[in-house]
Amino acid sequence: MESSLKNMILTLLTITLVASLAVGVVYRITAGPIAEAKAAKITQAIAKVLPPFDNRPGDSVQALAIDGGEIKIYQGTRQGQTVGYAIETFSNNGFGGIIRLMAGFLPDGTIYRVETLSQSETPGLGDKMEKTKSDFALQFDNKNPGTFRLSVKKDGGDVDAITAATISSRAYTDAVARAYKVFGQITGTTDKTGKEANHE
Repeated sequence: MESSLKNMILTLLTITLVASLAVGVVYRITAGPIAEAKAAKITQAIAKVLPPFDNRPGDSVQALAIDGGEIKIYQGTRQGQTVGYAIETFSNNGFGGIIRLMAGFLPDGTIYRVETLSQSETPGLGDKMEKTKSDFALQFDNKNPGTFRLSVKKDGGDVDAITAATISSRAYTDAVARAYKVFGQITGTTDKTGKEANHE
């Protein structure tokens, strides 16, 4: 009986050890491809929000802690001249939680494009921030926050909210405004009213 118990314990320990090793091997095998896939998604988002560039923005990323989170800044250049800044931004105020965007700015502060990186908003409502589901995000293209107020119209701004999804619209706008604030900080630029670029 005692021998049988020892054999059972030894068998369980062996199974646990083999399973742990297998998990470790799988992690090592998949960690690289997962990281590469994430990097590729970021690179694609940068390419969508900036004019054509010939450098590799991901090679010189800057990170900045702000509002309890982290923003990443990628500078795009062409023939040595800056064509714009892609800013990976966020808002914690989404209806379904955190929203992550990539916002592209031209050197003068004009928003070139904005792309959604991740969101968990309500299907059919807040998820209309995705360009594949509505034109909501297009209203930011080619707007300069110096004159285009980054808040929804209900709050006195210039942004048309998604119907029945004001919270999601506010969160999206908040993320873009946060990116614009960072743009002002890293470039030392001012908006068209002569004030330092800031987050509304």
